[in-house]
Amino acid sequence: MATPTLLHVTQVAPYRDGPAGVHGVLDQSATAVGQLAESAGLTSRTVTDVRAIEPDELGEVRVVSLFTIGETPWTSAQRGALLDGVRSGRTSVMAIHSATDSCHGWDEYGQLVGARFAGHPWTQTCTLDVIDPGHPAVAHLGRTWSWHDEVYTFAGLRPDARVLLAARASELSDGGEHTPTTEYPLSWCFTEGHGRVFSTSLGHFPHAWECPDYLRHLAGGLDWAMGTTD
Repeated sequence: MATPTLLHVTQVAPYRDGPAGVHGVLDQSATAVGQLAESAGLTSRTVTDVRAIEPDELGEVRVVSLFTIGETPWTSAQRGALLDGVRSGRTSVMAIHSATDSCHGWDEYGQLVGARFAGHPWTQTCTLDVIDPGHPAVAHLGRTWSWHDEVYTFAGLRPDARVLLAARASELSDGGEHTPTTEYPLSWCFTEGHGRVFSTSLGHFPHAWECPDYLRHLAGGLDWAMGTTD
């Protein structure tokens, strides 16, 4: 029997109104996610262009890991295969950093990753509160985690999302229109049909991919998405 596969997609595609920025950590992410896959008993394959993926293959992989940005050119057949794989429970999704800033022209994609990127007005070190300390993606962090990253804001967070990490509103202010009044969820998980999805908006800078705490965050999220732990 073939070893189940994790497909790590790192495509940089243009937005509908112009080019998207290229993340310098994509190669680092491929190396790290490959290690996480091996530890989880999976083989891994990194894809930089989804046009190289056959729809049948997409519907059969165990995990799709997304570190994408822009209008990823999924075909209608690929979209259907991915959604069917997740909803049937065959496929899990791990959405990393800018994955929420992808596929704005695909209506169901926001539900698939849990929310839509709405901006990153802050880049700073801040205190992240561990909202669900029993979850394997954050159980190692204690009650709080001091972290430096782009702090994303989101639109349309799924009401059934299980929030894992949130930034404190009191630490996020530029004195102007972006002064928040509530905590900002930055990592969550949920079920879509019979499948599981884990999402984290962290991971913009190289230090993340060299940090054991961040890698354990991803590893725990992957374990949960695969149904290994609750």
